[in-house]
Amino acid sequence: LLFRGLVLFNFAFCFVYIGAILALPKEINHSYLIIISFFTGLIVDAFYNTMGMHAAACVLIGYLRPYVLALITPQQRGYEDKSEFTVQTMGLIWYMTYVAILASIHHLIIFYLEIGSFSMFFTTFLKVICSILFTLFLLVVLQFFNRK
Repeated sequence: LLFRGLVLFNFAFCFVYIGAILALPKEINHSYLIIISFFTGLIVDAFYNTMGMHAAACVLIGYLRPYVLALITPQQRGYEDKSEFTVQTMGLIWYMTYVAILASIHHLIIFYLEIGSFSMFFTTFLKVICSILFTLFLLVVLQFFNRK
């Protein structure tokens, strides 16, 4: 609700709520992760009046999160034991990669479901890129205000 009106030039939209899904611990059951993702998206849909678009995108990133983590987490000693996914525990570059991949998937789904076709492909794709960068920036900034 707080970030709903945070839009830059009617082109970059902030979907900072995906940070809640991305911050869930590694040990969470995959089914619970998908259920939490669904209800997170459903709550956002209630405020945005978007009839399930955010729920669909959140379920997809909740489903894909373990696979993305397996893909980008280095198998070096100590990394596989981390249960938190923050800038402080995993490093800035790793965190930005993690957020960028899942935010890209989320934003592509949101914007192309919203438009309903690929008729304005390049305009929509530019909105997706700007929104990914905006969301990534805000999630990284919020990480530096995170207190344990």
